[in-house]
This record gives sequence, C-alpha cells and structure tokens, in this order.
Amino acid sequence: MHEKFMKIALQEAKIAYMLDEVPVGAVVVKDGEVIAKGHNLRETLKSATAHAEIIAINNACTRLNGWRLFGCDIYVTLEPCPMCAGALINSRLDRVIFGAMDHKRGACGSIYNITGDSRLNHRLEVIGGVCEEECRELLQKFFSVKRNKTRPKTGATGFKTTKKDTIKNLFPY
Repeated sequence: MHEKFMKIALQEAKIAYMLDEVPVGAVVVKDGEVIAKGHNLRETLKSATAHAEIIAINNACTRLNGWRLFGCDIYVTLEPCPMCAGALINSRLDRVIFGAMDHKRGACGSIYNITGDSRLNHRLEVIGGVCEEECRELLQKFFSVKRNKTRPKTGATGFKTTKKDTIKNLFPY
C-alpha cells in the first residue's frame, strides 16, 4: 500500500527533476485516495518555501477547504526538513511516510525529531524507508549531473531531449 503512493510521489519528483529542481515529490492521501500532489519548485518560483511538502499541503487544504488535514497522510520522497516538519504538524496530518533519509537536514528522525517532539501540540506517526533506494538514486543522479562540469549543455537534466521524450523514457524505473 505504501509503495503505491510513494511511486506517485516519485513521479512528482521526476517532474521536478525535468524542471531542474531538486527531485522531491509529495502526495497527500485521504481515505486511500490521492487528494493533492506537489514537487519542488524553489528555483521556478524563486521561493525558499516552495518545497514539495508545502505545495502538496497547500493543494490539500484547498481541496478540503480547510487547513486541518485530519485523516490525511503525506508521502514524500525525501525526509522532510525542519520547515516542512513544522508544516506537517501545523496542518494536523496523521502520518508522514518518506523514502530516503536526509542526513543533513532531516527533521523526522535522522537529525531532528520535530514530528515526534512531545512538547508540541501535535505529533505524527513517521514511517521511513519506503522505496528508499529509488528515492535516493534519483537524488544522487540529479546531484551527480549537477556536479559534472563537463556535461553537454543539453538542458536541465543533462540529457539530450526531444519532444518525444517522456519521463518514463528518461526514468525507466
């Protein structure tokens, strides 16, 4: 069940990748149905807060016509940062399910445990490591291309692309 929704979050992450954004994707699920999606848009929107989780939460709030997301889970390809962990708490999500751990900025158990802090008014159940390898490999691929100074100038992804190219062709997994 968790893999199904994480695969949808991975599709969102791949969209971010194609936009030359850090490839993180998120989906909000209520009653077994995806009600909102999001992917990183920090560079596109020139906004420090345009993380996948924030966008997915905002979309879910709009869809449900309220800021309390009781009964909802969020699936995200990378462990949320402190800002996003705060947003998860403030929106009253029930659970966060993430793929890859973030050993530099993670706030759901790896560096910080904001989502489980008993001093706060709301806590979330945290499940990590769902489709972890796929999530981690996509991030590693993105940063490897970014670090490769000799890559051809063929677009954001480092691949030569045509109109016929699709996300599935570039990311067969």
